[in-house]
Amino acid sequence: MINHDTSRTWDTIKRDTDERLAAAAKIVGSGKVVRAEDAVALLEAVIRPFDRVNIEGDNQKQADFLAQCLCAVDPAKVHDLHMVQSVLTLPEHLDVFEKGIAKKLDFSFSGPQS
Repeated sequence: MINHDTSRTWDTIKRDTDERLAAAAKIVGSGKVVRAEDAVALLEAVIRPFDRVNIEGDNQKQADFLAQCLCAVDPAKVHDLHMVQSVLTLPEHLDVFEKGIAKKLDFSFSGPQS
């Protein structure tokens, strides 16, 4: 007998992406610009527990700002993240572990100092 189980979903990644985009759209509105005061809410809307996150920016000011915002998320909503970073230079890079926001870290720094 063939089991015709139709309850299985085969598009879980697409559904997850769509859910995150819908959650972000409530904060971002039209366009791609997010007000600085909405950054923490946006991170809480799109990052899920156990996600792999790279918190870097195009420049150091962005990286600092994003690290501060990630450190300000509610650990009840965002926790056990797997952080992937090139270097740990800011206090917030470690604070996320103390607050339970992040649980795992992969990092590598390549340069003249290494």
